[in-house]
Amino acid sequence: MVIFAVFTIYPALNGFNMSLYSSSNGRVFAWEGLGNYERILTSGEFWGVVRNTAVFATSYVVLGTVLAIVISVLINAQRRGRTLFRAVYFVPVLVSPVVVGLIWNWMLDRQNGLVNNALSTTGIPPVPWLVDGAWGMVSIVAVGMWMQVGFYMLILLAGLQSIDPTLYEAARMDGAGAWDQFRVITIPMLQPTIVVVVVLATIHGFQSFDFIWTLTGGGPVGATTLMVQYIYENGFQSPIRYGIATAGGVLLFLVVFTLTLANWLISRRREAV
Repeated sequence: MVIFAVFTIYPALNGFNMSLYSSSNGRVFAWEGLGNYERILTSGEFWGVVRNTAVFATSYVVLGTVLAIVISVLINAQRRGRTLFRAVYFVPVLVSPVVVGLIWNWMLDRQNGLVNNALSTTGIPPVPWLVDGAWGMVSIVAVGMWMQVGFYMLILLAGLQSIDPTLYEAARMDGAGAWDQFRVITIPMLQPTIVVVVVLATIHGFQSFDFIWTLTGGGPVGATTLMVQYIYENGFQSPIRYGIATAGGVLLFLVVFTLTLANWLISRRREAV
């Protein structure tokens, strides 16, 4: 608890305090009060970043959770090779996010990337994955899912294996098909685990930065700039504005905390019902 307080709680509280000051190149601090928050909330650039973050996080959470459920159900149904498939899907989780961004930057290159070269063999023209705003967002969502879906799959697979198999046997005896078993047994019994995955995916989605920085750099023209990059650029790139950066960090914390709390309360209410 002492280590947690020194390295987590104190920096968080100090960050909130710093958000109430303006800085001149990160050296001279002057009291601003809520001025930094007002400056952020009236900035068109900030709301563009918020829109990008919302689109990315929503797509990442929804698609990533659905894909993880599908993969975990398919792997759980395997009688042979389950360990192999589980390891294969989990491998990307072990790769450094910075390296992931660099690898996919090369693979999605418009001229010489492996993806476009593969598409060209089927007659599909090159896709501007990293030089078009819409395709850039598609690219970072896809790469983010590729990197983390194995982690969510592992959590869901543990949840699936904790479901009593006699429930499925009873359902089959009553004439329930595979879809009915999935809808009536798997999803309801897996709901607490799905909530955990949604919460983790929400946190990951809103905090994504490193692989996006090496994949697109926030481009093209800011189309893939998310909240954490906005905070980074204000805090570590000239002109250094620690007050703006920490105010952005506080706002990001409030959003993630609110969404996490809402997910938890909704899940508790459903369990009570």
